Amino acid sequence: MQSKRWLLPEGVQEMVPPESWRLESARRQLLDLYWRWGYDLIRPPLIEYLESLLTGAGHELDLQTFKLTDQLNGRMMGVRSDMTTQATRIDAHRLQAVGPARYCYIGSILRTRPEEPGGSRSPLQLGAEKFGDAHIESDLEIVSLMLETLALMGIDNACLDLGHVAIYRRLVQCAGVTPDFEPVLFDVVQRKSRPDLDSLRAAGRIDERAHAWFSQLIDFNGPASVLADARASLAGIDAEIDAALTRLDEMVALLAAHYPDMPVFLDLAELRGYRYKTGLLYAAFAPGLGRELARGGRYDDVGAAFGRPRPATGFSADLNLLAALGSFDSLERQGGIHAPAGADAELLASIRHLRAQGERVIVATPGADEEVGSGCDRALAYVDGRWDVRPL
Repeated sequence: MQSKRWLLPEGVQEMVPPESWRLESARRQLLDLYWRWGYDLIRPPLIEYLESLLTGAGHELDLQTFKLTDQLNGRMMGVRSDMTTQATRIDAHRLQAVGPARYCYIGSILRTRPEEPGGSRSPLQLGAEKFGDAHIESDLEIVSLMLETLALMGIDNACLDLGHVAIYRRLVQCAGVTPDFEPVLFDVVQRKSRPDLDSLRAAGRIDERAHAWFSQLIDFNGPASVLADARASLAGIDAEIDAALTRLDEMVALLAAHYPDMPVFLDLAELRGYRYKTGLLYAAFAPGLGRELARGGRYDDVGAAFGRPRPATGFSADLNLLAALGSFDSLERQGGIHAPAGADAELLASIRHLRAQGERVIVATPGADEEVGSGCDRALAYVDGRWDVRPL
């Protein structure tokens, strides 16, 4: 058993140099990007009480959350598996912002299971949220920042998927689907399983009209031109569906103006985050990658549970994944300077000066021929009565 002590739990990773420095370089550059866009950094706690952590998050986030008992008071706590709800609490309760407010975050989260086979259970989540504005311009701002994030990370082959949760939600209402049966239908639509949908009709669980609606919904995925087909088939069923289709039309037009070379696709049956999202959904993909690079959407009024219902929209991504896939320019790090050990006052002053100038100075370990990770390409040497840096 002793030989297995080095093993980490499945889906949990650690990072070592030089990749850990590369990841840190990415984090710093992304935070600088978000600062330039006006987003303020928040650092939510790793653990919170469950009633706060899971507010408005839906059943899927409950299943993804590790739970533990607070030994001080016996209350149940959870380790965060997503930071969106935490950002909502901070906006509503801690900051109580008036008017539009922008926040960004980068931090570790923990999930009980990976979102895809072989995936990580400990992503390094980055994200940006904008509160206090319901206009489509705020959705465009978040989508734009998501795309700029990918561009900074050197991912230049991304495409964008759009959807809108109100279409499915209103079809469920118009079809008279009962609350206990809706999760079954939701699963079928998410998997885009036409045979299972046919089976529900054959079993009398949905009628012919509902079968036609949800069959069409499954088919409405592809280039932005499918939006015209969706409008032809679904317009007039419900005013909220008409409004959702109009909002998608508006977003497609805005993206064409701002990102004319970005491939944009529609998928009206993609409903990730459906339980708490309220409007537009967006996700970025790359060819050959079977999962999103980043995803987001509108989640108005989630803050009502904290006493302040506010319009909100945001996106998130796993920085570990983006760093692994991207070819971004990491901050240049020159080789170090090797300095001899000693108590000479001039030597110590030279070392302090070099470090103050941003140089990496590694003082020799007595008796060691080489040191792990030193990477020194220069040395501090005593020449002509002074300490000077010389190439190795």
